[in-house]
Amino acid sequence: MKWFYFILSHSIFIAVCALALAFQTDQLLHLNNNLFIYGFIFFATLCSYNFYWILSKISFVEKDSVIRLLIKETTGIYLFLFSSAGLLYCLLKSALPISFVITAIGLTILYSLPLLPLKPFKFIRRAGILKTILLAFTWAYVTAFIPMQKAYLLLDKADLFMITQRFLFMLMLCIIFDNRDKAVDKIRGMHSLATDLKPAWLKFFIFIIFAVLFISTFFYKDWGITFYQSIALQISTLALLTVYFYAAIKRSYLFYYFITDGLMLFSVAATYIASI
Repeated sequence: MKWFYFILSHSIFIAVCALALAFQTDQLLHLNNNLFIYGFIFFATLCSYNFYWILSKISFVEKDSVIRLLIKETTGIYLFLFSSAGLLYCLLKSALPISFVITAIGLTILYSLPLLPLKPFKFIRRAGILKTILLAFTWAYVTAFIPMQKAYLLLDKADLFMITQRFLFMLMLCIIFDNRDKAVDKIRGMHSLATDLKPAWLKFFIFIIFAVLFISTFFYKDWGITFYQSIALQISTLALLTVYFYAAIKRSYLFYYFITDGLMLFSVAATYIASI
């Protein structure tokens, strides 16, 4: 099982999930992206997550412990360097507009700013709602907008539906992890939706997101998807809501990093089967 935990703990699984969501975007919007686009999204996710985890650990240790920490995190550093090379290679081969890539990098840096051990950035830790929304938007940008390879003004109704669906789906997913980390975030002075909203308001917010996700698929003809694909999206949304309530009590490592993150793969599998 060591290899399985290695895949989960070093963000390889989450990178596979990102790749799968990009495939779902292609499928639902009838796109035909080459393998290098998928490769870029996989390596970009692997790179950004390993960068974030290494930075987060450095941010909350004493200065004299940083070297020991970096030695301990050698595997993560190697994965960061390897994935950086991979995303650069795929970027050069994909002909992806550089402006899209710069925006994605900018979003990643912006999300990581609260972790920087510098006083000018500490006030950003209070922007809890923005932190959660920014992460969900980054996921929507990388896995929904980038595969479209369209200028912003050329997006049609189907494109906007896909971006909105992905954003709200990932926002619900992010809130599950926010709830898990709420106690630790308060100790570290970090803010999120879970720390800034009262439980009743957070639950109400979840129901609003769920309602928009679920009801919007009834207009599937407007979005260019089939009836069965809309049912698959609704089933995925119901599964996500179920996991949210199941996570009301703190669960195991596998629950969060395999089952909860695995809801992305479940959604992709559901729409793929519905498309056959």
